Amino acid sequence: QVRLVESGGGLVQPGGSLRLSCAASGSTFSMYNMGWYRQAPGKQRELVATITIGGSTNYAGSVKGRFTISRDNPKNTVYLQMNSLTPEDTAVYYCKAERVDRRYVYWGQGTQVTVSS
Repeated sequence: QVRLVESGGGLVQPGGSLRLSCAASGSTFSMYNMGWYRQAPGKQRELVATITIGGSTNYAGSVKGRFTISRDNPKNTVYLQMNSLTPEDTAVYYCKAERVDRRYVYWGQGTQVTVSS
């Protein structure tokens, strides 16, 4: 069992930055590929960025060059640095953990990000 707790969301003006954190507990963090997803009102949940246990990253086209995902295994934490935010980035952001054998998937409760002037 893995418990994921996101933090760092909030209200930011267009062009601003936020850093989201996802703290994991309950299992061996280094055995999990991690990801950030988001869901805007009235839309499906979509992938934002992922990072493997080896540190390989993948980004949605809409955030590439603006967002950076990283992980700190000793701290059991994954981060999402978000720069040059636009109103289209407004959503609830969720952290996901998937064990490398894909047998277990866990989600956090989400953190709200609102980009507005």
